[in-house]
Amino acid sequence: MDEDKQGMRELEENPPKDLEDWPDDERKYETFGGREGDHSYDEGPERKLGPSGVEHHSDGSVTIDGEPVEDPDSLKGDPIPGGPTDPRAGRPDAERNSD
Repeated sequence: MDEDKQGMRELEENPPKDLEDWPDDERKYETFGGREGDHSYDEGPERKLGPSGVEHHSDGSVTIDGEPVEDPDSLKGDPIPGGPTDPRAGRPDAERNSD
């Protein structure tokens, strides 16, 4: 287990009382523990969303259970209508007002 995950496990066992004492790097996004609900991701309807081991990296690459994916775009779904990735949604107000 790498140092970051071990550090987060120690924090979860003895969490800080003040928010300022929590890490402010990528470790704050790590979660541990058992599953929630009465089934795991791979046993329930969530598996229709795709493999549970998908990890998107900051360089744009994607891995599934640690194995690189040749075509990361194949794992992208359709944009949410009206959402920030919907090409038909138009530009956000902040961009519209800066012209």
